[in-house]
Amino acid sequence: MEILYLLIPVSLLLVGLIVWIFLWAVRSGQFDDMEGPAHQIIMDDDDPVIGQQGEACDDTGENPVKPESPSGSPTSQQNQ
Repeated sequence: MEILYLLIPVSLLLVGLIVWIFLWAVRSGQFDDMEGPAHQIIMDDDDPVIGQQGEACDDTGENPVKPESPSGSPTSQQNQ
């Protein structure tokens, strides 16, 4: 029965330590968006970036990129 005088304060200290570690983890962002980075790996980044003037640009967003026309369109036959 005398062991309870030791076990109860030790268990309270342990619970306090666990709560403190949990609160530190929440405040430091350890639980923020755990699924987002996993889904970003799978996502396709091949879509052109839209620049400030509304035209398609390269990945940096600065150099305009001309859209490719389908091979059967009149514009591709005129360019040949």
